[in-house]
Amino acid sequence: VVNIEYVDPQTNLTVWSVSESGRFGDSSPKEGAHGLVGVPWAPGGDLEGCAPDTRFFVPEPGGRGAAPWVALVARGGCTFKDKVLVAARRNASAVVLYNEERYGNITLPMSHAGTGNIVVIMISYPKGREILELVQKGIPVTMTIGVGTRHVQEFISGQSVVFVAIAFITMMIISLAWLIFYYIQRFLYTGSQIGSQSHRKETKKVIGQLLLHTVKHGEKGIDVDAENCAVCIENFKVKDIIRILPCKHIFHRICIDPWLLDHRTCPMCKLDVIKALGYWGEPGDVQEMPAPESPPGRDPAANLSLTLPDDDGSDESSPPSASPAASEPQCDPSFKGDAGENTALLEASRSDSRHGGPIS
Repeated sequence: VVNIEYVDPQTNLTVWSVSESGRFGDSSPKEGAHGLVGVPWAPGGDLEGCAPDTRFFVPEPGGRGAAPWVALVARGGCTFKDKVLVAARRNASAVVLYNEERYGNITLPMSHAGTGNIVVIMISYPKGREILELVQKGIPVTMTIGVGTRHVQEFISGQSVVFVAIAFITMMIISLAWLIFYYIQRFLYTGSQIGSQSHRKETKKVIGQLLLHTVKHGEKGIDVDAENCAVCIENFKVKDIIRILPCKHIFHRICIDPWLLDHRTCPMCKLDVIKALGYWGEPGDVQEMPAPESPPGRDPAANLSLTLPDDDGSDESSPPSASPAASEPQCDPSFKGDAGENTALLEASRSDSRHGGPIS
């Protein structure tokens, strides 16, 4: 902290000003100093104080002598160490260097090793010229140097500014690239979700064409005590609604419908149910499949259900009467033919087993 005090000769008033405009040298003790300001007094107007025989002009109020004084010299012409040693030989209590005009109000670090314990500071060019002009007019100027706060200016350089700017631009580019990637992914995900919803609706319609059957007590072809649903691993019970797949495997409707909606295949044999019903590729691409011809003498309507009447002791050789399923949606003709043939096979196997014949 640089504090100057002088008497204005025009108004005879004491002028006092203080500013935090100094910087201690690297080898200078960080302590205060006090004294009248003296400037180099040379015929050639050398204000840098580099010559070994440089003398200093120190205006003193009332002609007092031997007062402590502070040397004020300009930067340049020689090293900082040379300037300090010249002033120290003249018994200066401190050396104040003011910076060059091109640096304006900036102060820079100084290296002056080997100058002892003399206080050395640098002040800005405008402040130095202000004090110099007062002393050259013969006005005694008293300077007090105090210890202020630490300078942070040395940590801020042009390279630091460039580094911060490059880092900021890099972060902006990375952020912009991430935002673009995020919105592209979001757009693709939204499009796939819309397509997936449409696909699921079509698949649900196709699944609805599979045969439904209500389990009845004692019916032939389904052993409610032995057979179970491969999805939930629970035995079929009377009044359970089952779904019959083209591969002749049966499951609970509430178990197999969500499975088919996600996987499209039979949990047991991995048959693609959608393709088996005649839909190849996407569910919307329907391939018409001709229904197989029914064998002579067989009623096609009898092949649409697996529900058989209870065994009440009637003649086993007589053809069983078909009872319709509780809730049977419209289905593909080819699938109905397959279901009828499977029913006939189940009935033939049951009849052979009761008469002691081999079961193939």
